[in-house]
Amino acid sequence: MNPQLRRSLTDFGPLLLFFIAYRLFDLYVATAVIMAAAVTAAILGFVIDRKLNPMPIFTAVVVVIFGGLTLYLNDKTFIKMKPTMIYALFGAILIGGVWFKRPFVKTILGTAFAMADKAWAVLSLRFGGFFLAMAVLNELIWRNFSESFWVNFHTFGAIALTILFCFSQAPFLLRHQMDTPAE
Repeated sequence: MNPQLRRSLTDFGPLLLFFIAYRLFDLYVATAVIMAAAVTAAILGFVIDRKLNPMPIFTAVVVVIFGGLTLYLNDKTFIKMKPTMIYALFGAILIGGVWFKRPFVKTILGTAFAMADKAWAVLSLRFGGFFLAMAVLNELIWRNFSESFWVNFHTFGAIALTILFCFSQAPFLLRHQMDTPAE
């Protein structure tokens, strides 16, 4: 299987299964489905790549914790807060990485782009701010709109906003890209 297709399936497959289960059943069934799918995706990623990828493992752990609380306490609040926690943690890690002179966006994109460390720090701050804004947006949506609206936003809107934000950073990447490897 094409590595990009496989990566997309392990990254977005659990979310798609969550959406389908919600449409066919309810949020509790969808929560159980995303829990199983996230753990399966993390395991498949390890089996195929022969290494532990932190993002799918972190996501699976958070999904299992918040999904488990949702099912055990019969309270939908926890699964709705899960994206907030993930976004807030990503934002804090990215901004904190800049504070400690470790721009984590460079770790992710550094093989594709060569930029000065200062540019990597700015990009990390931008992504950190974006994820913190997404955390706030998730809170506003699940607290003020219908459950169905939140599921649609969580499944499609958040991905669309993330893609748009990434594309909006292309001019910055092109402006700061160096011909030689990054410092």
